[in-house]
Amino acid sequence: MKTFNARYIADLQTLSDEALRETLSTCDAQALDCVNWSEFPYAPSVNFRMACSDKAIAVMFEVEENHIRAAAMENNGPVWEDSCVEFFIMTPDGKHYVNFEMNCVGTFLGALRTSRHDPAHFDEEKLSTARHFTSLPHEPIDSRAEGQSWWAIEVIPFELIGYKEKPASLRANLYKCGDKCDNVHFLSWSPIGLPSPDFHCPDFFGEIVLG
Repeated sequence: MKTFNARYIADLQTLSDEALRETLSTCDAQALDCVNWSEFPYAPSVNFRMACSDKAIAVMFEVEENHIRAAAMENNGPVWEDSCVEFFIMTPDGKHYVNFEMNCVGTFLGALRTSRHDPAHFDEEKLSTARHFTSLPHEPIDSRAEGQSWWAIEVIPFELIGYKEKPASLRANLYKCGDKCDNVHFLSWSPIGLPSPDFHCPDFFGEIVLG
């Protein structure tokens, strides 16, 4: 099973956006680069960095790609069609998982699931407990040029995942996709052994060890 260690930062949730980004930038980076399906070979440059406190886990995605797209402007909309990063995490019961998806301009999706077919989307009140922001303004974008870069940060309270306190580790996977980008792509951190693109597959989650 693929593993990654998230650094412990006690004051994570009280940091300003700028301070949080600077702090996460000093954490170890891991490539998000598994191309699981040969019919979708395009692989933008993506890595992520992680940290945790007693109350939450934070992840920063850093992306470089040739087509930056964002059309979904309403939360819980089809952000996966845009330049999108995703973080899927198992809940404590081992039967459900939560998926958090965010496009490059910060439109956010969150849901509790047992499979891709039964989303119970979080309402705006619950979504608002997960801090999220990106390097781009929240407005539509459709930009084509080589080597364009953007970053995104999510801070997910453990309570939103179903934990009453910080666990020792989380089973999770991270993804980068763009279903309607010029070069359709489906990257994962932990490899997925399925015949066609599907991120909703907890059997292939890796382990995030929480410092």
